[in-house]
Amino acid sequence: MGPGDIWNLIIGNPVLNVLIALSHILGGSFGLAIIALTIIVRLISWPLTKRQLSSTKALQDMQPKIQELQKKYGKNQQKLQQEMMKLYKEAGVNPLGCLWPMLVQFPIWIALYQAIMRALATTPENLLDLAGRLYSWGTVNQAIPLNSYFLGLDLGGQGNIVLAILVGGTMWVQQKMTQAPSVDPRQASTSRIMLLMMPIMFGLLSLSFPAGLGLYWAVSSVIGIIAQYFVTGGWGYLKLRSPSEPMPVKRK
Repeated sequence: MGPGDIWNLIIGNPVLNVLIALSHILGGSFGLAIIALTIIVRLISWPLTKRQLSSTKALQDMQPKIQELQKKYGKNQQKLQQEMMKLYKEAGVNPLGCLWPMLVQFPIWIALYQAIMRALATTPENLLDLAGRLYSWGTVNQAIPLNSYFLGLDLGGQGNIVLAILVGGTMWVQQKMTQAPSVDPRQASTSRIMLLMMPIMFGLLSLSFPAGLGLYWAVSSVIGIIAQYFVTGGWGYLKLRSPSEPMPVKRK
């Protein structure tokens, strides 16, 4: 058994069959099935997400101390990193903890992409391949063939500009809520670039990949925004003024 067979056995085929079964349960709507699968993935990864959000809240509370260190050791980056790691260790915070939920979802992204392309089989060869991957569930067999259209989108075709803006916009909001300002101009510039690059990259990817994957990204980001709002107690840094922005001048 090769790596591809192991992948299909553990992740690929289960995601495909669950997606098709959800489509049948939800009245034949493939779009609602993707949204339901997104919620299921979010629920499964909730312990990691909650830990990430708790770390985010702790980092927000630590910002005054972090900014003091940046002012004090701004010209000595090595010393600054040492002091910041010491501060993180004392507070029990892992600054890389936010990566785990994304790493958990990454295999799901790949499996979902494959599932969308396989489930919406349009050629005899693809239909034959699909038949060999389906479980003997009644809900799965009754769901075939699937309706690929949802809210005017062909979920098996490439996304459109509206979906790309939705994917990029929701991802930007989610990142902005957790991105702390920096008093170091170089770090602040890097943060601004990263804040734009990720949403733009995923927005462009949503134009190239099946629209169903873009729908998954957008819904996942919306769920993330809602979770962050309630767990961290507000919009985080979304409303904060950048440290580089001049203070407003009061008119007499």
